[in-house]
Amino acid sequence: MSEDPPGDRSLRADCARCAGLCCVAPAFAKSSDFAIDKPAGRPCPNLRGDFRCGIHDHLRERGFGGCVVFDCFGAGQQVTQVTFGGRDWRAQPELAGPMFAALPVMRQLHELLWLLTEAMRLPGTARQHDRLRDALAETRRLTELSADELPTLDVDAHRRRVNPLLQRASESARAGLRRRPDHRGANLIGGRLAGADLRGANLRGALLIGADLRGADLRAADLTGADLRGADLRGADLAGALFVTPAQLDAARTDETTRHPSSPRTERSPGAATPPAVGTAAPGPDGSPAARRARTPSARRRPRGC
Repeated sequence: MSEDPPGDRSLRADCARCAGLCCVAPAFAKSSDFAIDKPAGRPCPNLRGDFRCGIHDHLRERGFGGCVVFDCFGAGQQVTQVTFGGRDWRAQPELAGPMFAALPVMRQLHELLWLLTEAMRLPGTARQHDRLRDALAETRRLTELSADELPTLDVDAHRRRVNPLLQRASESARAGLRRRPDHRGANLIGGRLAGADLRGANLRGALLIGADLRGADLRAADLTGADLRGADLRGADLAGALFVTPAQLDAARTDETTRHPSSPRTERSPGAATPPAVGTAAPGPDGSPAARRARTPSARRRPRGC
C-alpha cells in the first residue's frame, strides 16, 4: 500500500536542525533582494557560529529581503540530519562540497512533496489520490538517496513525471468554475489588475512582480510558481487559491483586508513583515526570469511544465 502524505512539519524549514546551508551554498547577487555579492560556497557574513542568522529580525532593513521569502520546504534539515547524519561542514570541512551539492536537489524534491501533499487536499481530487500517493512515495524514496547519489539524480525528469498529476489535480479542483482565465507563464509585471476577476485562473509560473492586485478576486486561482514579489494584494481574496506558499505571500504586500488561502501551510507567522512594492527586476544574461534569479537563494525554481 502507498504511504500517506508526509506531515506538514517535515516540509517546514527548521533552522535549528540545519547547518545554515541556505546561507552558504547558493550565490547572492547584489540587488534589491540582497545587499551584497556572495559567491557560492562562501558563508554569508551574517551567519553566526551556531548556524543562525545574526540579523534575522532586521533582514529587510539591512537589505536582505530575499532571505525573508526563501523557503527550503524542510530540505535543509533533511540534508543535515538524514543525508549526513547530523554532521556539518564546519566540524568536517570535507563535507562542505557534498552538502552544498545535495541542498538544491533536496529542495526541489521537498517542494514536490509539498505540492503533492497540497494536491491531495484539494476538493474534487479523490479519484486521483492513488496516483498522488504513489508519486509521494517515490519522491520520498528519492529524498533518502545517499550523498553520492543525490547530485546525480535527474530531478527534472522526475518533475516532468509528477507535473501532469499536479495539473490534473488543479483542473479537477477548478472544474466547477465557468470562467477560468488562462495566464499560465504570462508576463504581468507591474500589471494593473486591481479588482480583476481571476477566479479559477491558471496563473502557473506567471510573473506578477509589482502587479496591482488590490481587491482582486483570486479565489481558487492556481498560483503554482507565480512570482508575487512586491505584488499588492491588499484587499485581495485568495480563499481556496491553489498551491500558494508562505514565501509567495511574504514576498507580496498584504494587510488585514487580504483574505488568505485556508491551507494551514500558507498561514503567515504572526508579525510577519510586509515588503514594499518593488520595481521590475533586471533580466539575467539570457533575458529569462529563471536566469535573473538563479544566483539568489530566494530564487524558487519554477516547476517545469506548470
